[in-house]
Amino acid sequence: MFGNITDVPGVKVGHAENKDGITGCTVILVEDGAVCGVDVRGSAPGTRETDALDPINEIQQVHGICLAGGSAFGLDAATGVMSYLEEHGVGVDAGIAKIPIVPSAVLFDLFIGDAHTRPTAQMGYEAAKNATVGSFKNGNIGAGYGATVGKLAGPQYCMKGGLGSSSLEGKEGLVAGALVAVNAVGDIKDPNTRATIAGARNRETGQWLDSCTYLEEHGQSQALAGTNTTIGVVAVNAKLSKAEAKKIAQLAQNALARTIYPVHTMLDGDTIFVLGTGHQTYPVDYLGHLATKVVEQAIIAGVKCATKLEEVESYISISKYVQGAKGEKQFEAE
Repeated sequence: MFGNITDVPGVKVGHAENKDGITGCTVILVEDGAVCGVDVRGSAPGTRETDALDPINEIQQVHGICLAGGSAFGLDAATGVMSYLEEHGVGVDAGIAKIPIVPSAVLFDLFIGDAHTRPTAQMGYEAAKNATVGSFKNGNIGAGYGATVGKLAGPQYCMKGGLGSSSLEGKEGLVAGALVAVNAVGDIKDPNTRATIAGARNRETGQWLDSCTYLEEHGQSQALAGTNTTIGVVAVNAKLSKAEAKKIAQLAQNALARTIYPVHTMLDGDTIFVLGTGHQTYPVDYLGHLATKVVEQAIIAGVKCATKLEEVESYISISKYVQGAKGEKQFEAE
């Protein structure tokens, strides 16, 4: 792990937020075009232009992807991204106009902040205008600004989610990057230790509720349909067909299964896009493995870097630094 998704050549990222609404959007631009695939695994998705990504359909490249809060209202943000790209001459040449292809996915972040303030086309335009390469923070930013996790027992037990990004170097110059907005109904666990890092938590006692155990004991969730989802983008500087990109998106969903408990529920709209920006081919299983690993890292980064908002606690707010036996710093829950 050495950076974020903009380490992949040809990829830019920009963010915009509304502090009153505690909502935002994140834009991934690939202005030279990129092959794109998508896998929608959750049962309550909010998406735009995903049908165009089916391998049997005509469109071969996209020019950006918009991730936003605001539930279905947030799909408006993609219109602003299209406007920005059109102004800069980016899009499919239809003779009389260039039409930017900008698939989008949204998450529900109306529990905190002003529920009537959502991402707009203007916010999408600003995020696209802000898009650049280089470092950006994880946590309370862009599409992850108002994200929450651990809502299966009810939103009153939730903790702060967030937006995270990571990248990996592979063989022969390959770079894989991921950007994920984590707003799951389930709990987030470290894939290596299975320890819970954020999730359903009793705010009075500080005890974890464990969402899977709650579901087993009660037989149903107290969360509302359509109020949760994890959405993200993987980019690789590899040459992909649309079918290969779709398959890698399917494989990358394994990262959600390794970090979110439960996941892919009737209450989530989990959606992963995959972009191919390069000219060299690699085995699909190899790309899928790296995509899964980098998505895991992005999920953990987004949650661990999130900070407390209003009364919603975060990994940071319920943790403190302690000195390890060798003097290194590590997190310890209070």
